[in-house]
Amino acid sequence: MKEAMFYQAGKGNEVICGLCNHHCHIKEGKRGICGVRENRNGTLFSLVYGRLIAENIDPIEKKPLFNFLPGSKAFSISTVGCNFRCLHCQNYNISQYPHAHGGEISGKNYTPESVIENAVQTGCASVCYTYVEPTIFYEFAYDCAILAHERQLKNVFVSNGYMTPEVSRHLAPVLDGINIDVKGFTDDFYKKVCKARLQPVLDNVRLMHELGVWVEVTTLLIPGLNDSDDELRDIARFIYSVSPAIPWHVTAFHPTYKMMDRERTPVATLRKARDIGQAEGLHYVYEGNIPGEGGENTHCPDCGTELISRFGFSIRQIKLTAGRCSDCGREIAGVWN
Repeated sequence: MKEAMFYQAGKGNEVICGLCNHHCHIKEGKRGICGVRENRNGTLFSLVYGRLIAENIDPIEKKPLFNFLPGSKAFSISTVGCNFRCLHCQNYNISQYPHAHGGEISGKNYTPESVIENAVQTGCASVCYTYVEPTIFYEFAYDCAILAHERQLKNVFVSNGYMTPEVSRHLAPVLDGINIDVKGFTDDFYKKVCKARLQPVLDNVRLMHELGVWVEVTTLLIPGLNDSDDELRDIARFIYSVSPAIPWHVTAFHPTYKMMDRERTPVATLRKARDIGQAEGLHYVYEGNIPGEGGENTHCPDCGTELISRFGFSIRQIKLTAGRCSDCGREIAGVWN
């Protein structure tokens, strides 16, 4: 256990967690929505500090981050727990683990030093906090992030974007990149499917960009729920309002967890979303989860040259010169080797 950051005393022995936008009021002996932060005698503790349930070496493209150190490896870590309850969660076995196992916290013990040493020894260019919402193990992630920068490693969050502005501002100086899920564009979708709200997510996309963190956005397209032309256009317009250079990943859904009643996303829907994003002025729109269709490649927004060719998570060719198009010389937005 480790005393949590970002909380304050409430009435009696209650505490109010300020880590995410749920702002949980946690009574003595109880936990927040995430299932991994517990009030003990008026002190809030993280129960997952250093308790990793997953530790893998992933291609950075898997996050997905496409305009961020393409072809590099990311040392990816996670604990159990999550502050969302998404009905279609692909990692529900770890995100919902405490709720499904009577509050049990599973995982092996690690120190920040051991994580960063493993990342260095395996030749990774970054440490990625992922698989569940990394904000819920913020104390450990932050300690790792500080050490990662000392060893010249980048730090990446794969996030639902529900942290409070205070946390975003605290994290930004040690965070190099973040992929934020904009899961839909209605509060109704967020309430029914994720048990959360839309606006804090949008606020964090804008804030992280303003704070100088490289931002990419992902929307998993679920047939009949968030894939209408109007909703896709609204998401694209929102991203454009922040920056047309923010990459938008439109990815294919497959039935899982509590959403087995939906069909897989057709390729045509991804293509439609990509066309809408480009028509709204976004420079980089990528189709995901269906490799080999051509929608994974990076093109120069000016001359159209194919600059990065991909197949799934693999890089086939990179035609960038110091972050610029090899043909016309335009600067390509991103974080490059």
